Amino acid sequence: MASRIGIFVVFVAVFLSLSSFSSAQDLQIVNAERRIDLSSHIVKAFLTLKVENIGKNPVAEMLLAFPPTQIKHLAMVQALAITGKKKKKTYLPLDVKPTEQADAPNDTGYFSVSFVSPLGPGETVTLEVLYILTHSLEPFPVEITQSESQLVYYRDSAVILSPYHIKQQATIVKTPSTRVESFTSIEPANRAGKEIKYGPYENRAPYSYSPVIIHFENNSPFAVVEELVREIEISHWGSLQITENYKLTHGGARHKGVFSRVDYQSKRSASGASSFNALLAVLPPRVNSVYYRDDIGNISTSHLRTGFRKSELEFEPRYPLFGGWRATFIIGYRVPLEDYLFEAPDGRRYLNFTFGCPLVETIVNKLTVKVVLPEGSKDPSAVLPFTVNQDLQVKYSYLDIVGRTVVVLQKDNVVPTHNVPFQVYYTFKPIYMLAEPLMLVSAFFFVFVASLAYVHIDLNIAKK
Repeated sequence: MASRIGIFVVFVAVFLSLSSFSSAQDLQIVNAERRIDLSSHIVKAFLTLKVENIGKNPVAEMLLAFPPTQIKHLAMVQALAITGKKKKKTYLPLDVKPTEQADAPNDTGYFSVSFVSPLGPGETVTLEVLYILTHSLEPFPVEITQSESQLVYYRDSAVILSPYHIKQQATIVKTPSTRVESFTSIEPANRAGKEIKYGPYENRAPYSYSPVIIHFENNSPFAVVEELVREIEISHWGSLQITENYKLTHGGARHKGVFSRVDYQSKRSASGASSFNALLAVLPPRVNSVYYRDDIGNISTSHLRTGFRKSELEFEPRYPLFGGWRATFIIGYRVPLEDYLFEAPDGRRYLNFTFGCPLVETIVNKLTVKVVLPEGSKDPSAVLPFTVNQDLQVKYSYLDIVGRTVVVLQKDNVVPTHNVPFQVYYTFKPIYMLAEPLMLVSAFFFVFVASLAYVHIDLNIAKK
């Protein structure tokens, strides 16, 4: 009996693998348009795909392919299905997850996109795909002086890498300025203003690839946070305390030569065009007790604007940042507890806060979010819309006995689209809120008793 079950399981596995392989061959892309935005150091690519099932069986998912040079810089992939036409269009989010293919050519990486419902024979569906690349702009020259503009390389393909046959496609690349030193021309290709258009190309076979290089000017701030540690401490007495430790660097072309403060102040547009001396942090609404400091002390070059939906903190480091320069600083603030801590129907409490980095248009190489729960909290769990590394630690603070549980969430290659809400659930008995007040009362009581005993006890040896 066991042997029959084993044979049946193997048969089902082989059948499923064959069906998935055949479904991959049953799809074709009728029309594809890709728009690549190179306006900042975060590369954003928007794909519009019209997919058709030309096979005989329903297909539940499709594959997105990426070359190995992009896989290691890929920060996020999102997909939406479009239904309806014009003003009645609706967008349905689709499940996207990385996958592997045994016969992947040239170390191609894949993501699978699951359709809302299986795509029947002869049916079509239109998808909107967004993928974001980091550290994909290569400075050239790698070193520049204070007065030079920054030039970078971007490498990609004029045609879309795909495991499916593409009947018609075009790629449009947008640069931040009209200064383009050179670009690879694969006919038909033309340039107009800030845009370079490749295509339209027709009837391209699966895994077609036509490498191109674009050399252009990009003086946008290459703000890269090498490491960010955000600590969110929950106090059931009324507030959340957030502390953020930044290690910031300029990820562009390295600065060479001397730095002239006079030229920088008097000729800002011509001197240090690729540098940046100000940053913007988007903070939660109703923030209070905001501070901004570094190892030396408090930094006064900051301005806070509060609002009902968000707060904005504009601040300047102690010196402007050129390529390769670094700065470390700390931002801290408090927010009301009732805005972010709630009670679930099952009795558990949960924190609803924003993941990611508050700095605008910034790449974070390594992000660590630490949620410090009140002492006595049990059964912590975190819920996020993407994969992160999770761990538990213990932190001791004032008057703690057993320590506070810390939920540690760690993710690499974080971009602004990761700034989405996440939840941390835990159980907590209100009786634990009396622990610290009772300890303080007990301490004062014992001090009072000791003082009273010391005053009334006669410690003299000689008789009166």
